[in-house]
Amino acid sequence: MRLIHWENSLKKDSIPEREKLETINSFFNQQMVFVNDTDLYGVKDYWATPVEFISRGAGDCEDFAIAKYFSLKIMGVDEAKLRIAYVKALRQNIFHMVMLYYSDPAAEPLVLDNLVDSIRSASERRDLLPIFTFNGAGLWLAHDRRQGKLAGKSSRLTAWNDLLQRMAGTGI
Repeated sequence: MRLIHWENSLKKDSIPEREKLETINSFFNQQMVFVNDTDLYGVKDYWATPVEFISRGAGDCEDFAIAKYFSLKIMGVDEAKLRIAYVKALRQNIFHMVMLYYSDPAAEPLVLDNLVDSIRSASERRDLLPIFTFNGAGLWLAHDRRQGKLAGKSSRLTAWNDLLQRMAGTGI
C-alpha cells in the first residue's frame, strides 16, 4: 500500500517545485518509521534503495534523505538543485543525513529532514553542522551553510556506489 501511495505522489510532477518538496517530505516523514540499520538489517550501515525503504516501512536518516532525493528527481526536479548532506545534529549529538534543495545555485538551501517535519532554510537549522554534501554529479566539503567547496566526484563514496549498483535494474 505504501508503494502505491508513493507512486501516486510521484505522479504529481506538474505541480510547483515547492509543492513537490512538501508532498515528498510529508509522505516520508508521516509514512515511515526511524529504525537504525543494526536493528533493521543486522549491519552497522546500509543505504537502502527507495523501494527497499518503502517496502520495509522503516529506515534510518540516510534512507529518508536518499528516498526524498530520488523521488524529487523522478518528479522532474533537476539534480543540480538536490543534494544529500552529511551533518552533525547538535541537539542529539549524532551524525545525521538530510536532503537539501537549492532553488538556484546561489540560493540558501532548504532542509528536508526526518527529525523535523517542516521544511526550513539552512540558516533556520542552527542545530545542524554541515560536513559534506553530494549528489550524482559531485561531492562538496561544507565551509558554510550554502554551497561548499567542490571536492570531487560522489563516486568516492563507497556506500553511494553500492546503492546505485543495486538501483541499476530498478528503473529509478
